[in-house]
Amino acid sequence: MSQLAKKPSVWGGTMIVAGTTVGAGMLALPTTSAGMWSLWSMILMGITWLCLFLTSKALLEVNLHFEPGANFNSLVKSTLGPVWNVINGFSLGFVLYLLLYAYTSGGSSTVHNFLQSSMGIEGNKIVIGILFLLVLALVVWISTAAVDRVATIMMISLIVSFIASLSGMGLNLSMENLLDTNGAQDGRFIFLWAAVSTYLTSFAFHCSVPSLVKYFGKEPKIIEKCLIYGTGFALVCYIIWIILTQGTISREEFKMVIAEGGNVGTLVNAASGSLSNIFVTRALDMFAFMALTTSFLGVGLGLFDYIADLLNIDDSPKGRTLTAFITFTPPMIGGVFFPNGFISAIAWAGFFCAIWAVIIPSLMLIKVRKEKGAGIYTAYKNTALSYVLIAYGVIAGVCHILSVLNLLPLYK
Repeated sequence: MSQLAKKPSVWGGTMIVAGTTVGAGMLALPTTSAGMWSLWSMILMGITWLCLFLTSKALLEVNLHFEPGANFNSLVKSTLGPVWNVINGFSLGFVLYLLLYAYTSGGSSTVHNFLQSSMGIEGNKIVIGILFLLVLALVVWISTAAVDRVATIMMISLIVSFIASLSGMGLNLSMENLLDTNGAQDGRFIFLWAAVSTYLTSFAFHCSVPSLVKYFGKEPKIIEKCLIYGTGFALVCYIIWIILTQGTISREEFKMVIAEGGNVGTLVNAASGSLSNIFVTRALDMFAFMALTTSFLGVGLGLFDYIADLLNIDDSPKGRTLTAFITFTPPMIGGVFFPNGFISAIAWAGFFCAIWAVIIPSLMLIKVRKEKGAGIYTAYKNTALSYVLIAYGVIAGVCHILSVLNLLPLYK
């Protein structure tokens, strides 16, 4: 399959990382953060970004001990053995398939909301979701360079629509809402634990790391820049977005969004309710759509490359067609039978995300350094930091289980 560009750029790699990261968090975090509200949201945000950024660097160090094209299947099997490889394969596949389904659900909800509010057209969510998936699946099928180019265009559109949204929402921002001065000032910290796994999922772009190594080759400095710029961009966007949504939608109003399933269209409608400018409302619709689109492309590419490595499928047009079929058929079926599952799907991804995006990269780094020593790239000097990251992953996984069992307080 021929590439669309002879020389990959840092900008393109950054857009793949940022696009994979930004979508889920921009649309799931405001709802998840409603219980703990602004202060604890920012604290949890900083901790999550740091831990996930470090584990992505750990994964990069491990990946660079192998030839470009090696994905999680080859890495885990060679370093941790077949048992961990099965655990990782199930966890990664579960998360990425679930995220593709979530983005398909969110994409159909956003487009449906736009058609209904702007044109009075009552479109079919299932048909919209299928078309959304098929068009983006075609981009992934073409090549990584195609994802690079389309993700770049989408991210530019996302930034433009984000800035347009800022201009309107910023003018309507209420410090009373943001600080929740009329609400109870105690007891918010307890809601943090139920949000830990969702925050983790919102920064879990690690499926893109092997794809970047395959795309750039053994160029650790270039790839590290993509990781820094991409996750840094996502962090800034998340912080601004939390401030704007919590400053525009009251803590009490979030209960309505949560009660209606927390889907993207509901969140955008709630944010738009306080805005009189139709231009800003449409910018919010565009922003939500672009966030979902870029995330779909990044996750889709990561899963596509993982399946090709797992099943040893070649890169010919026939091979890529088979890989695309295996990659995108399950989320399309999910979108047909369960078209409104965005928040539920994102929440369920948290436990398994802790395994393959935090715990396994850290374990692999420990093993690789013991067996192979230093390579061409060092994620961080003190290997003991890997044990801290593993502890964080275990805490996030436990919090997820307790949340699913309704053993943690939930804001609703």
